[in-house]
Amino acid sequence: MSLFDGTKNASAVTAVLGMVTAINEHIINMTPTHIHTRSAEPSSFPYCLCITLLKDLETLVEVAAQHFLGKDKKWNFIAATEATKALVRLALFRNSGYNMLLHGGEISNVEKGTEPLNTQHRFGHLARPGWNQGPGNLKNHHDKNPWNLEVRALSALSRFGENARMVSNPPWSHTVQNQHAIMDPPFSVGERPTLSTILTENGLRGALFVMGEVMFITRPLIYVLLIRKYGVRSWFPWCISLAVDVSGMGILSRVTILRHKRRDQQLHLSDLGKDELRRRKLLWALYLMRDPFFSMYTRKRLESAGRLLEPVPIVGILIAKIMELIIGAQTRYTYMSGS
Repeated sequence: MSLFDGTKNASAVTAVLGMVTAINEHIINMTPTHIHTRSAEPSSFPYCLCITLLKDLETLVEVAAQHFLGKDKKWNFIAATEATKALVRLALFRNSGYNMLLHGGEISNVEKGTEPLNTQHRFGHLARPGWNQGPGNLKNHHDKNPWNLEVRALSALSRFGENARMVSNPPWSHTVQNQHAIMDPPFSVGERPTLSTILTENGLRGALFVMGEVMFITRPLIYVLLIRKYGVRSWFPWCISLAVDVSGMGILSRVTILRHKRRDQQLHLSDLGKDELRRRKLLWALYLMRDPFFSMYTRKRLESAGRLLEPVPIVGILIAKIMELIIGAQTRYTYMSGS
């Protein structure tokens, strides 16, 4: 078996294990951390889990399509997967009240509180003392929770059992449960802003923020569609993708530091929003690993460094293996896409 075949098999196995792990963590994280905890909002579509599964599924799709159909025809399936991810991310962006997506939507960034949200102070979203920042901080909350993973996993299984019993309960039991629900109503949830609300209250600043985030969401799809048409060796997809990335980041960075004309105060992103902007800038380094830049410049520099270090004992062997792994990973779109 060649190294390339071994890499394909390893990629497929890693993707499957990633999907199973994501589902398992979602079940555990959705378990209430306290016996008397009540849900602050009705159950909604698990966008974050769906995006994580789509990213792992895309690796499987690329490996299978390249194996059975070849390198050229695989882009049709990758484009379909990227289109699905873009639609799910746009739906999450709208459902979250137009909050900035964290890690491409894999981490929730939904504000929840007991009062309606104020869109003039929420881009990204903006930090507010004493506010629960929603499922985005779910992981940190569990880290501080005295319950360990095993207990929460057992609790999740127990909750599934209770849900199964509820299905088989007689009709009169549902009436009793409804009476309890009326006597003990759920917590109120602030109304999520709509696009018209953001545009009305924030004007051009709100429109630019939405535009910048939409550019970030749709950039991978644009890149794949251009590769599908012009080929991976063409500079046109590479340049357009970089232009969309830089333009979107410039818009978001500019919007978040504009002074509010009415109150003459400077808007600041929350810590999560600032980290997300830094993460997106770091992803620009992947352009060095994408063709045609990689084939014309990066690979030559790496090979020159490898030849220079080849006479060094042990180090030369390690560098050669690292070079082989880098070149193998560079041929995989999902490893270098940053989406």
